[in-house]
Amino acid sequence: TAKMFRTASALVLFSATPLAQKIGTHVLEEHPEVAMWECSETGCSKEMKSVVLDSNWRWIHNGQYTNCYKDSSWSEDLCPDPETCAKNCHLDGAGFLEYADTYGIHGYETGVEMDFVTEGQYGSNFGSRVYLLDNEREYKMFKLLNREFTLTVDNSRMPCGLNGAVYFVEMDMDGGVARSAGTNEAGAMYGTGYCDAQCPHDMKFINGAANIEGWNSTSNPPVGKHGICCAEMDIWEANSRSTAYTPHPCSIEGAYKCEGTECGDNIREGKSERYDGVCDKDGCDFNSWRMGDKSFFGRHDDFAVDSTLPLTIVTQFITNDGTDTGDLVDIRRFYIQDGKIIPNSNSSIAGVTGNSITDSFCAAQKSAFNDPDDFTKQGGLKAMGDALKRGMVLVMSLWDDSLSEMLWLDSNYPVDKAEFVAGVSRGPCKTSSGAPEYVRAKYPTASVKYESIKFGKIGTTHLAETSSGGHGDDEFGDDRRLRETPVHI
Repeated sequence: TAKMFRTASALVLFSATPLAQKIGTHVLEEHPEVAMWECSETGCSKEMKSVVLDSNWRWIHNGQYTNCYKDSSWSEDLCPDPETCAKNCHLDGAGFLEYADTYGIHGYETGVEMDFVTEGQYGSNFGSRVYLLDNEREYKMFKLLNREFTLTVDNSRMPCGLNGAVYFVEMDMDGGVARSAGTNEAGAMYGTGYCDAQCPHDMKFINGAANIEGWNSTSNPPVGKHGICCAEMDIWEANSRSTAYTPHPCSIEGAYKCEGTECGDNIREGKSERYDGVCDKDGCDFNSWRMGDKSFFGRHDDFAVDSTLPLTIVTQFITNDGTDTGDLVDIRRFYIQDGKIIPNSNSSIAGVTGNSITDSFCAAQKSAFNDPDDFTKQGGLKAMGDALKRGMVLVMSLWDDSLSEMLWLDSNYPVDKAEFVAGVSRGPCKTSSGAPEYVRAKYPTASVKYESIKFGKIGTTHLAETSSGGHGDDEFGDDRRLRETPVHI
């Protein structure tokens, strides 16, 4: 059963013209500052970092004012082939004004707020994706083995059908500059080099070359022949109704340009190749609702975790020998809210035990839900841990889903299976609640906040938690299936 359909392309800016590899000069790039803390037994030290907007959102032109890409199509004159396109086209910057007024991204000292719908000078923007920079030219590389990662989220304004996602991917630290052999001059400073375990085909440049071969401009989103794959660790995928954390291992290392079967496309030449690619697209997800506890996470005080209040999320990456070089054997999760530690919920699915992600949990879950076990096939936690050891980039995003309407996260999925079948019910939302045209019209003021990013030795990042926020606006609590009353199984 397919689950994770997130691709880079689900985040759409219809108006601006995306991507490039040379650097444009019309708008000076400015990066909103965001604090992070590195922690040890002696406490946490604050460092000011910044975030950068993904290159797929940006204006690409010929160095003047002629678009290289417009209305889902490439310029035949400027982009007759991938290499010429890279030479002709310039990726322009975004200043603080553009980050806020065009893309809905607001940096503040302790975090970042991301708006869902932003009406700008050139049209409407829906969602966005940013990466944490270490300096102006390089992404911050996190090595998470034998460490814990903590952040505080405010999900109160996140309704059914949206996903506020915080995750790590094995992008290149320089944004693919070295890998491109000189064709990508923009690099991390302009948000280039994205990859994930879905092997997205909508990235307009891959390894410094335009992805124009086989470009399908009528697809939603438009896609090219090639995809770009890498390992992915989903820390937090959530709205105010449902949440999951999910490792996605791959059999390849780093960012890998795929073609054909190795991309693992859902449908290619009339058949599904989802489980034939180099990455585990489903992953091994721990979704409390799906694992049987329907009173654990949700809006207001009917739930153990109240999604209308700020919530601190702690994720620990446990190795077999307690060292930074050991094998990953467990991914543990707990929460802190109102100063209280809340353990993760336990599975109550027959044959599946535990409240964390281990290889045995994943194998039992796949069996209980009758899902293909691509997780084990792609190397399981050992392969995920190897990627964490090599280093990964932090991604923060807000998106809607044109491919499966986020039903895999918060509703019944797949929709052709009965709700009572084990693993189908993933959250309380209606199956009609996630269509992009619906959520964009109904929830234009939706937003998410990510703050207090902390990283360090296990047990050190959550000693003192402070955050801001209040009760959420109940307009964002619609679209739950009213016939379902939360019950503790």
